Amino acid sequence: MQQTFTEFSTKAILKIGDEELLTPYRTTKQPDLYTFVRTTTSQAEIIVDSIPYTIAPNSIFALTTVQYFQFVSGKNLVIYQFNREFYCIKDHDQEVSCAGILFFGNVHIPIIGLNEKEQRKLTTLHEVFLDELDTKDTIQAEMLRMLMARFIIISTRLLKAKEGFIESSKNTKIDLLREFNLLVEAHFKTEHSVSYYADKLFKSPKTLSNNFAKLSTSPLQIIHERIILEAKRLLIYTDKTTKEIAYNIGFDDASHLSRLFKKHTSLSPSDFKKQLKKSFLRKN
Repeated sequence: MQQTFTEFSTKAILKIGDEELLTPYRTTKQPDLYTFVRTTTSQAEIIVDSIPYTIAPNSIFALTTVQYFQFVSGKNLVIYQFNREFYCIKDHDQEVSCAGILFFGNVHIPIIGLNEKEQRKLTTLHEVFLDELDTKDTIQAEMLRMLMARFIIISTRLLKAKEGFIESSKNTKIDLLREFNLLVEAHFKTEHSVSYYADKLFKSPKTLSNNFAKLSTSPLQIIHERIILEAKRLLIYTDKTTKEIAYNIGFDDASHLSRLFKKHTSLSPSDFKKQLKKSFLRKN
């Protein structure tokens, strides 16, 4: 089952359906659209950036267009897919506060478990989505965007609660983390120092470190994890050499990337690539 809304004036696309929407991802590829998947009665098996995940029943996970995704199995799924013309995560972040947490904030995918009350709330919202898709009038696009905003807000609130973030007018650590994550996503290929991001946020590196320590991370750790994730993606899914990858991620000397990669993975990029080839040969 699949229903698609298109707005020709803006090239906006919204797709709502079940696991059939994930058929193109039986082989690994980057999603063309932002994607939410909600499991209902059964679990789902997926692979994201070469890491396998088993998603429990009654859960939500989100995917961006920069990740490499493979759908292995799953039934009775609820899928929402949309492009930035339909709903731009960054442009609407003031409304939904999800960028840097739900999207572009995790080296792995955020997975949100749902209790019975939350399941009922999202099931009701899904029914409203389907009803609105059948309502063809001049405000249909705006209504669908409002519903998507509501879905994203609910998901973001649930993820924040799951991660233990405490929201208050006096507690801005989470907003600082979100802003930092977004800046890293935009500049990690050229800027590797904490001081660069601290300047952009009008903070000192020490202030960032002190704030993030309370969230069990550090500015440098976030930068390095994003660099390593990109290096892994290029090693796994392209034929680029270590030197080419290093240059792509902003290293003038490939040995600098190699040292950082080995520190985080215990393998050099070349050994990581060899291990991948051995694993592929064993499977085939």
